[in-house]
Amino acid sequence: MKRSIYIKNFISTAAIVLLSFAVLGAMFSLWSYRSLTAARHDTMAGAAREALRYIAAQSKYYGADLSGFEVRTALSMISRASGFDIIVADTGGSIVSCSDEQLACPHIGKKIRADAMQALLAGREFSGSALSDVYGERRYAVGSLILGEDFRGTYVIGYLFVSIDLAEMSYMWRRLSSNFTLLAGVVMCAAFIISLLTTKKQASAINEMARAASRFARGDFAARAAGAEREDELGALALSFNAMADAMEHSETRRRELIANVSHELKTPMTVIAGFADGILDGTIPRENEAKYLQVISSETRRLSRLVRSLLDVSRLSAAGGVPSKTETFDAAELIRVTLVGMLAKIEAKGLEAVPELPEAPVPVVGDKDAITQVIYNLLDNAVKFAREGTKLRIMLWRQGERAFVSVEDEGEPIPESEMPLIFERFHKTDRSRGGGREGVGLGLYIVKTILDRHNEDIFVASKDGVTRFTFTLRVASAPRTPPRKGA
Repeated sequence: MKRSIYIKNFISTAAIVLLSFAVLGAMFSLWSYRSLTAARHDTMAGAAREALRYIAAQSKYYGADLSGFEVRTALSMISRASGFDIIVADTGGSIVSCSDEQLACPHIGKKIRADAMQALLAGREFSGSALSDVYGERRYAVGSLILGEDFRGTYVIGYLFVSIDLAEMSYMWRRLSSNFTLLAGVVMCAAFIISLLTTKKQASAINEMARAASRFARGDFAARAAGAEREDELGALALSFNAMADAMEHSETRRRELIANVSHELKTPMTVIAGFADGILDGTIPRENEAKYLQVISSETRRLSRLVRSLLDVSRLSAAGGVPSKTETFDAAELIRVTLVGMLAKIEAKGLEAVPELPEAPVPVVGDKDAITQVIYNLLDNAVKFAREGTKLRIMLWRQGERAFVSVEDEGEPIPESEMPLIFERFHKTDRSRGGGREGVGLGLYIVKTILDRHNEDIFVASKDGVTRFTFTLRVASAPRTPPRKGA
């Protein structure tokens, strides 16, 4: 059974929260116990100091009677004020006074363990477990020496112990821990709820994108992911998905248009060829007219051949990627002359006058020579198709900075403004606006634009007052560096 990302994220978050609170709880328990013990120790040490001051005052004025009524009364008052039990032992370790208010105190006469007295005499920390025999329970205690003073100096006259039942301390610590546990439980519940809602919201956005992707995979190219307006990673993912969907939808539209256009371009000449061939075969077309219709069949066959060649060129350019297949340095002026010579038959057949305006000096440029030849040929062929008979066809070349400019100009019907953004699209023709009866499949300018885009070059179109001009750029080759002469 597959677990959704929603369940996985929630379990991960819950595990992290539980682990965090477990570690925090353990640290808090240790810290709180130590803090409570330290606070009790300080308070008990204060109570011991108060008792010692009173005993010292009594000893100074009335003698060192540690079992007297006054000492016991003072110990009872300090005990009531502090909440601790106080006992006083003589130098032998026998308890002689107690803060217990009962007249017959059960602790009087009991012995303090020797290790407790030795620890105090040695100035070491005192362990409260030594009073377990006195009280019959485990207690936490603070001990101090009771000192007397005479002409020989100070001396020990007894021991004072302030203690509290460990069960009472444990109860206070458990109450503090239980309050922390309650608060931690509330915080954890809030964290779980917030995590649940947040994870569910994130999973909802991802599920929405998954549904959109599923619809898109089934051919619904209008499917889009919601949440692109979010300013987070999911929003960026939705935005990228929608951009991909737009590109795919556009590509699919272009593919369908391409299929429709190719089908149309193939259908017309094939229908003509099949119709006239059948007419010749079945005798519908008179024998004396067969040569005329065979010429039409030959013309349509060449048209099909041009379409196939153009489609192969488009396929080759698409497969080549975004960079030229080869780069070399060549003379742009010489390339234009050679291409123009190859076009002279078409130019003269149309009654046009070719006017080349080329510099005498070479213009070295960098690019794919065969591809640039195709660009110049396609632009000249396009100009011949749309130029009026008896007009001039100009091709110009000049250099400006690091760029060379090639311009092909014809005189004829201008391109309408509405069609200017479309002239480089596949299968787009301006025949209807610039005159009918033109041959072509609408791929020539598309091939020109594709080749120049691969070269990172620009092409500009201007069509006004009966003159149409296509101008494109080429990168001028850098001049080779002259090596320094020897001895220079």
